[in-house]
Amino acid sequence: MSAPLSPEQKIVHFLNRISFGPTPEEVQRVDRLGFRAYLDEQLAPEKIPDNVAEEKVAALKTMRLSSQELFELYPPPKVAQARGMAMPGEMNAPRFIILELQQARLLRAVYSQRQLYEVMVDFWSNHFNIFAAKGADRWLTTSYDRDTIRPHALGKFRDLLLATAQSPAMLFYLDNWLSVSPNGAMTARLPANARRRGLNENYGRELMELHTLGVDGGYKQQDVREVARCFTGWTLVRPRGDAEFHFEPRLHDPGVKTVLGTRITAGGMEDGIKVIDLLARHPSTAKFIATKLARRFVTDKPPPAVVDRAAEAFRRSDGDIRTVVRTIVDSPEFFAPEAYHAKVKKPLEFAASALRVTNAETRMTPQLLRYLGRMGEPLFLAQPPTGYPDVSSSWVSPDMLLTRMNFAADLVGNRLDGARVPPNALRDTQALVRLIAPDSLSPVTRQALAEADEKEAPALLLAAPEFQRR
Repeated sequence: MSAPLSPEQKIVHFLNRISFGPTPEEVQRVDRLGFRAYLDEQLAPEKIPDNVAEEKVAALKTMRLSSQELFELYPPPKVAQARGMAMPGEMNAPRFIILELQQARLLRAVYSQRQLYEVMVDFWSNHFNIFAAKGADRWLTTSYDRDTIRPHALGKFRDLLLATAQSPAMLFYLDNWLSVSPNGAMTARLPANARRRGLNENYGRELMELHTLGVDGGYKQQDVREVARCFTGWTLVRPRGDAEFHFEPRLHDPGVKTVLGTRITAGGMEDGIKVIDLLARHPSTAKFIATKLARRFVTDKPPPAVVDRAAEAFRRSDGDIRTVVRTIVDSPEFFAPEAYHAKVKKPLEFAASALRVTNAETRMTPQLLRYLGRMGEPLFLAQPPTGYPDVSSSWVSPDMLLTRMNFAADLVGNRLDGARVPPNALRDTQALVRLIAPDSLSPVTRQALAEADEKEAPALLLAAPEFQRR
């Protein structure tokens, strides 16, 4: 059995898991406050001033705009041409808006004082993934991030689930806005385009398989169809303008439905609300969400004991996300030697932690964001509804690791447009080691550092397995 973690290792491990990487200031703060008090702070992000990060994000002007305003400012090329607007090359509406979304995500990961909150925003963005380059979602993703995910990232799971179900971006991405009652009599008076659409099961399937119960959560294909019937009429208006959720009774299937053995007879929009309530409080959902959170904070294959405690905390607290996260971090498995450096950082985590540990002055540039794409995680652009995975095997291909090494070399050498590392940040190699892997560098890494000159050492450290992992 491995030796228990030293106090220094515990602090670095703790910050690697609940933030986007240690900085000297945060290490000192954890050491001064203790783990519990620091976690209490991070679980109340609304009480933490975050001026630096928000000032940088505020400079990205599209972050505060509605979908209508985005469409008016950056219409698609054909609309722009019809209006006589000049669109600069490839930097048209979709590319420009997505670029600024990516910039905001990375800026907050690097600079935010609300680190655990940003970790949870990233977690839920993948759990409730949408593809920002799909049709109207090019304009709707900004609001989805700002108005759907972020307000609920540390709240009640049921509220987050309902918010995503009613989000124009999700309704568009999983096609529920096109779903119509299969009852021909109900749709006969609708326009021809509405009559052609029919029942769409995409959202009903992903709601159970990916958002709540999990693939082994006990539902059947008939449940998928019944859930889809419950959500007929959940649509949106003005998808490429001032998009809003709208319930249209004429599109809804008014018949009795049975979901997971429960008869749903509320009628109208309440049918979908009943499904949200049923799934949010289902035991399979508690276990599924607990497993995913334990995988994020502990190991790729989390110990059953910590999953069971987290699932019980989920049920007991009626899906309070803060309570579940606290339960996982308070678990003995969190600081177990087996969990130390057991996770491979996703590209966003790797890039943000490198920028934080080197104290790089960061401004967002296409080159900086392209590196994330080359590492395999172009932000907001995961096409499948599963989002980007949170297991090591997804991020360790030779090409991806080579790109990480190149990123480290470019960053430390100040060849990376968008990041400037101050010279004094790299002079003390041992100080970097204490932020990356105190008392735990492998013999291979130690030997490589011993043979490297002063300028090469920081890049070697950032490319080492110890920094690739968290």
